[in-house]
Amino acid sequence: MYLRKKTYVGANYEHRKISGTLSIKKAGKPYKIKLKRVSEISESVGYWRKANAIHKWFVDNCQKGVDDCGEYYVSVENLKELLSVCEEVEKANKRSVKKTAKKLLPTQEGFFFGGTEINDWYFEDVKYTIKLIKSLFKENKEDADFYYQSSW
Repeated sequence: MYLRKKTYVGANYEHRKISGTLSIKKAGKPYKIKLKRVSEISESVGYWRKANAIHKWFVDNCQKGVDDCGEYYVSVENLKELLSVCEEVEKANKRSVKKTAKKLLPTQEGFFFGGTEINDWYFEDVKYTIKLIKSLFKENKEDADFYYQSSW
């Protein structure tokens, strides 16, 4: 389960006046990327493994219920909503009210989805998601779009 941040650069258009160099090495050898060909930069900013409740949230809220391992746009508003849900679930956990977690962020059964119990693993995924989204909001989000994709 991956969250990617794609930042539009538009260096392939002269009117954008993008300048600079890209210096990347692969196995110690220069890896040539021509700046004038770069339209966007894609970064892997989040990764979950078998966090089925988080996956279900993305399917229900960003993928219109379609669970096909495709790549789907996630708006900043979607991320704010997921953050809010996760924070409420975390508060419920501190009060030992698991039914709130089950209601706000239900698990989903399925092939390769892992366990469906509301347990320590579940709450670790919630904590990770909160930390991840908060860190993304501290970054510059201008010209950036987010995308979720699962792979089973």
